[in-house]
Amino acid sequence: MYNIRRKQTADHTIRGNPGILRKAPVSKKGFGVLLPLILAMILLWPFASQATELTCSRLSMLMEAFHAKHYALRSATPEIRMQAVDQMIKRLDPSRSLLYESDLGKLTPLLLEVFESAEKGNCASLSQVYDLLVARARENEAIVKKILEQSYRPDKGTQLNIDVSKRPYPKTFAEKQDLLKKMIQFQMENALLAGIDPTEAKKQQIHRYELQTMRVVEQNPARLITTSAEAFARALDPHTSYLSVKNLEDLQIQMQLSLEGIGAVLSSDAGFTTIEELIPGGGAEKSGLLKPKDKIIAVAQEGERPVDVIDMDLRDVVSMIRGKKGTRVTLTILRQGESKDRFDVTILRDKIDMKDQEAKISYENRTAGGRSYRFGVIDLPSFYGGEKQGKSSYEDVKKLLAEAKQQNVDGIVLNLSRNGGGLLDEAVRLAGLFVGQGGIAAVKDSRERVTILANGLAAPGKSPEKRKIIKFPAEDSRALYMGPLVVMTSRLSASASEIVAGALKDYRRAVIVGSDHTYGKGSVQTLIPLPMELGAMKVTTGLYFLPGGQSTQKTGVAADVSLPGWFALEEIGEAALDYSLPPQAIAPFLGTRDKGALPWKPVDERLIAVLKSKSQARVTKDGEFARIMKENKEAADTKGIIQLDDFRRRLEKENIDREKQTHAEQRQKAREQYAPFVKESLNILLDMVVPGAPPALTINKRQ
Repeated sequence: MYNIRRKQTADHTIRGNPGILRKAPVSKKGFGVLLPLILAMILLWPFASQATELTCSRLSMLMEAFHAKHYALRSATPEIRMQAVDQMIKRLDPSRSLLYESDLGKLTPLLLEVFESAEKGNCASLSQVYDLLVARARENEAIVKKILEQSYRPDKGTQLNIDVSKRPYPKTFAEKQDLLKKMIQFQMENALLAGIDPTEAKKQQIHRYELQTMRVVEQNPARLITTSAEAFARALDPHTSYLSVKNLEDLQIQMQLSLEGIGAVLSSDAGFTTIEELIPGGGAEKSGLLKPKDKIIAVAQEGERPVDVIDMDLRDVVSMIRGKKGTRVTLTILRQGESKDRFDVTILRDKIDMKDQEAKISYENRTAGGRSYRFGVIDLPSFYGGEKQGKSSYEDVKKLLAEAKQQNVDGIVLNLSRNGGGLLDEAVRLAGLFVGQGGIAAVKDSRERVTILANGLAAPGKSPEKRKIIKFPAEDSRALYMGPLVVMTSRLSASASEIVAGALKDYRRAVIVGSDHTYGKGSVQTLIPLPMELGAMKVTTGLYFLPGGQSTQKTGVAADVSLPGWFALEEIGEAALDYSLPPQAIAPFLGTRDKGALPWKPVDERLIAVLKSKSQARVTKDGEFARIMKENKEAADTKGIIQLDDFRRRLEKENIDREKQTHAEQRQKAREQYAPFVKESLNILLDMVVPGAPPALTINKRQ
C-alpha cells in the first residue's frame, strides 16, 4: 500500500461537493483493482475519445462491486433499489417538464425490474422506459411548436418556480402546456433582452426542443444502462458514482497542471447550467462577478449573438464555453433573490495561473484604547501540493507566518472561507504550525480500522478500535505560531478545510468565525477502474474524524461566532444532498498535554461568549450586514419563484447601473462583498487581544 499521506486529498466533485480522496495499488485483475483517485468534475477544459458503453450483463457485477467496497452499505435492500429508481427518474427528467405524475407509476415497476433482474442479464424493461421518454419528448416538441405558432405576447404576470424540488409533475396535458408556456415565456424574454429578433428567437426555441427530442431518441435502451449504473451508485450516497469512460477522462484532464478554460465547475440543475465552484486563478474567479449557484442562461462567442442554454444538455453547454487560450466567451447569468438578477460576464479563456491559488498574506492596522495593533490575514484558497507541482501550501503558510513574526503582528486571521479542500497531508502539517505535536485527523474504514494522522508524537489513549498512527515530522518550535488566531469559514469550507478548522477548535487553539457551520463533507472515496474499458467506479470507503472524536459528516464544524451569510445557504452543504451518510464518533485522540503546558492561550466558553456579544452588537448596527440580511430575506421570500415583469424591471435597472461603471469598478464592487466578513473577523481578533476594547473601532487603511 502507498503511505496514507499519498492516499488522501479533498476537493469538489461534479456537484461541487468536496471529498477526501484515496489512492491504492494498481492491478489488472478486474473490479477489485484500485487506482489513484481523481476528482469527479465537469471542468471547462478539453476532452476527447469514444466511451465504451456498459452492457446489462455487466451491470449486476458492477452493483455487487459497489456494495463490496462501500463503507456502510454492504448489500442490496429494497430501500436502496427504490432510491436508485428515484435517482433514475431525476436523471431522466431533471426539470419535471417531460413526464406526467401518472408516468411515475408506470416507470417505478419497470425500473425496479432493472435493478432486481440485472443479475440475470435482463434489462428488457428499459425498452418500455425508452419508448415512454421518446413519446413525451415528441409531445413537448409539438406543444412548444404550437405555442410559438401564435404571435408571441409576453405575460408580465407569468411566474415560474425554478426550485425543481418544489415543482410538481404535471397531472394533465393542460398542466404540461401551462408549464411549457411559462418556460417559453422566460426563454423568449431572455432571447429578446439579448437583442435577438423575435422571429429568430422563435426559431431558436423550436430548434432547442427539436434537439432535446433528438437527444432522447439517441439515448436508446442500451445507453440507459449507463444511466441506471449512475443512478444506482448515487442511491448509496452523494459521492459514490459510476464514471463512464468520458467522465473518467474529465477526471484525468483535471489533474493536468496546465489547464485552459474559464476555470469553473458546472452542474445541471432543473434545466439550468449552474456554477458549482470557481477554480482559484481561473478567468471566472478573476472576473470577481460570479458566485457558486449562479445560473448560466445564455452563452455568446466573441463577436456573435448569445445562444440561450436553458434546458440545454450540460455537455453541450460545456462545449460552447470551452475554447482556445486567448479567446473570449460571454455568459449571461441569472442570480436569484438579489438586486442583480441578470447580467453578462465576459471571460478571457486562458491557462490557470497557479500562483493565484497560493497562500497570500496582507496586513491590517487597528487602533483601540490609544494603541495601534497590527494583524496578518492569510488567505488560503486550497490545500495544494504534491511532488509534480513542486509547491506546498504547508511550506508557503510556514513562510508567511515567519514573515508575520518579523512584522510583529498581534494576531492572525486564517481565511478558509472559500477553501474547498485539497491534500490531506498538507492540511495535517499546516495545522501543526498552530498546535505543534498531536493528532489532527483520523480515518476509519469499513472494517472499523482507524488510522490517525499526527504531527510528532500522538497519544491515542484507550480505545476499543484498532488504531494505527502515521506520524509526520515534529515541527521546529521556531516555526510555530502560538499567538491569537481566528479562522474564517463558510458553508463552502470543506473537507481538508474542515479538518484544520475542526482540529484547531478541538484543541481550543482558535476562534472559528463565519457561516453557521462548514460544508459537512466527512467521507473518503476510492476510485476503482473497471475492466474492458468500462470506465471506473468511485466508492465511499471511509469517514474521517477530528481530534475530539467527532466526524464532520453532515454537521460540519460549527462557528464559535456566526455571521450572516453573503448569499443564500440553504442548498449548500452535505445535509442538503440525497442519502448522505449519518455522522459517527470515535474515541478522542487529542493527546495528553498538561493544561498548564499549552504554549498558547486556550479559547474558553467565557471568551467566546464575550466575543459573540460584541460581534452581534456590531453586526446589528453595520449597514453592510443589514444589506446582506435584507437580500437573503428577499431571496428566501421568493421561494424559488421568479416573475417575468420583475425579471425585466431589474434587468433595466441593472443595465443603467452598469453603464455608469467601468469593468474594473464592477469587479471591485463585486470583491467588496467579501470585505464585511474580513472586517468583522479582524474586529473579533482585536477583541481577543484587547478584551476591554469598545465595540466601535477605528479602521486604518490596508497596508
